[in-house]
Amino acid sequence: MTPVRVGVFGLLGSGNIGNDGSLEAVLGYLRAEHPDAVVDALCGGPEVVAARYRIPASRLHWYRGEYRTASRARAIAAKGLGKLVDAFRTAAWVRRHDVVIVPGMGVLEATLPLRPWGFPYSLFLLCASGRLLRTRVALVGVGAAPIGNRPTRALVRWSARLAAYRSYRDTQSRDAMRAMGVNTARDEVYPDLAFALPTLPEWGIPCSELVGELGEVPSDPPDGPVCVGVMDFHGSDDDRARAEEIHRRYLEGTTRFVRALVEDGRPVRLLTGDECDAPVVAAILDAVDSPLVTAAEAASLADLMKEMAAADAVVATRYHNLVCALKVGVPTLALSYAAKSDALMARMGLGAYCHPAREVDADRLLEQFRELEQRSAELRRTLTERNLVAVRQLEDQFTALTAVLFPTTIHAHALREAK
Repeated sequence: MTPVRVGVFGLLGSGNIGNDGSLEAVLGYLRAEHPDAVVDALCGGPEVVAARYRIPASRLHWYRGEYRTASRARAIAAKGLGKLVDAFRTAAWVRRHDVVIVPGMGVLEATLPLRPWGFPYSLFLLCASGRLLRTRVALVGVGAAPIGNRPTRALVRWSARLAAYRSYRDTQSRDAMRAMGVNTARDEVYPDLAFALPTLPEWGIPCSELVGELGEVPSDPPDGPVCVGVMDFHGSDDDRARAEEIHRRYLEGTTRFVRALVEDGRPVRLLTGDECDAPVVAAILDAVDSPLVTAAEAASLADLMKEMAAADAVVATRYHNLVCALKVGVPTLALSYAAKSDALMARMGLGAYCHPAREVDADRLLEQFRELEQRSAELRRTLTERNLVAVRQLEDQFTALTAVLFPTTIHAHALREAK
């Protein structure tokens, strides 16, 4: 049989380790279930993807200054030309594949500042090219949310309609696409792809040291380290007019919370999820100025999980910081900036422990945190159970994906079984 040519697409290798974690989960699936598939990527950071995941990778945009603000006429013209060139480049890349997978990520949402001519336009080019060239495009375990900006909403809606396969990481995402006019009758909901990444025992770390045996979790009050995942948060795409005010409140509230932990003698480990979060870490370190506050340099979701597994509790903002904490079974409090965070926490049994990132009240946050820690043993048991369910559901996701994208593989397996 001719090997299946599979492309992966997205803002991968661009500094967001949550996006890269979704890619890693899909590559793990492909290597386990379709080892003969020939895989390459069209992505934001091709050098990083090629080096880290050992697959050929091409640049998503022809114009290298795509993510810089264009203020001069020459830069504006170059960026405009790049959009035209990208239409042909994307189609040529799609044509070389049998299947293209968009692995997870919030590709159908605008919960962070986003311009329609940025990634929404790129995703539309991908899905339109797939439909025209008869290449199956799959949006796998993606996030979606209501979008106020009309051009962005139109591009997202048409991208979803043109895809051959769609699945979502929460029910709210599917509901959002249905509200935008997409027929979601055949679309399924599964846990975030990151829950398919290797678990702690596969790293050689005994689970009993970190999350305890099921039903046998130590009940002593936690007094050890706390991981605080921070974010360069400025609100959503609809909050541009008050972005700086939102950021100031978020930073001030988070800093006060960290200071309160330090005053209680708790070691605090600051974590990020994207390269752009570094200034927030620096600001907190400067404001608190205590040896009890340190920062971790995590390059992957695996790095984040190892950091969080050693903590008594986690308070985090970025979505995939929450995923990592919940996956390793650590009691977690979400500084929630979108419905996806609330949905994730509810799915994992911690729906009561969400705090609005737009209005961080340090006193109320500390109160919620102490309540979380009082229920630590109970919540660890709940997370152990919910993680087992998530793994089984993702096995169903990959089985469904094989049936839609790789039907010849199923036929070949059936022939081998018949023999």
